[in-house]
Amino acid sequence: MKSIFSTVVVCLLLTGTYAQPPESYYDNTVGESGYQLKTTLYNIIKGHKEKTYGQLWACFDLTDMKGDTLWDMYSFPPLVGKPNPYYYGYQVTQCGTYKMEGDCYNREHSFPASWFGATKNKKPKPMYTDLFHIYPTDGYVNSKRSNYPFGNADKTELYASQNGSKLGYSSTNKELGKDIIVFEPIDEYKGDFARTYFYMATRYQDKIASWNTNSLYAGQVLDGTDTTVYQQWYLDLLLGWHKKDPVSQKEVDRNNAVYLIQNNRNPFIDSANFVQRIWGN
Repeated sequence: MKSIFSTVVVCLLLTGTYAQPPESYYDNTVGESGYQLKTTLYNIIKGHKEKTYGQLWACFDLTDMKGDTLWDMYSFPPLVGKPNPYYYGYQVTQCGTYKMEGDCYNREHSFPASWFGATKNKKPKPMYTDLFHIYPTDGYVNSKRSNYPFGNADKTELYASQNGSKLGYSSTNKELGKDIIVFEPIDEYKGDFARTYFYMATRYQDKIASWNTNSLYAGQVLDGTDTTVYQQWYLDLLLGWHKKDPVSQKEVDRNNAVYLIQNNRNPFIDSANFVQRIWGN
């Protein structure tokens, strides 16, 4: 009881009191489309309540539990016929050091921190601690993902995790003029990550236009604007993943939990139609 109580105190202090959005939350979006709609959504979800990086460990207990273990999208569920080697109990197996899959979990910036300019001594706020793109993931698999873009590793596989997530070369980005290394999550979570990236494009539209110069990999994905945000090959990828993997109950539950902590929401989970209305054509 003490552990649960302390988690609630840390993560819910000074936050909103609703699990679902108020009925009027999206009223200003009625009749809007395109980048006007994107800006309206930005004004709704900006200014969320920030947590410290250290507090995220406790917040995962409210946002990312599956039974009595943390829900790691990079390694769960294991491939058919393989045992599940993972048990990531709440605040028990935090990284730390690791030598193989299953050793520990960490706080993964699914939108890599280096893309928005984070370094060892620089941790830009509020992006660095925004739970809508930070997930608990296996430390070893996360190290393999590194700062590479998400994508379809359809050419040469370099590594595969226990659940089939893989690192490899992608040949689906012709406008870059070359194959690049990408990390491909399993189909079950592709829509989750696509909607995470649409959230980032919207929540940080006041900053994101300059991020394409922060790293090589950011430059492969971002187009240097605050409207489309992503290069066409990447936008096509995200739209495809969003369509093929619709919003799951996992995302709905997590959206509600993060709302209690940060007092903002991922609009693209609440209404998948927002994606089409902004980027569909």
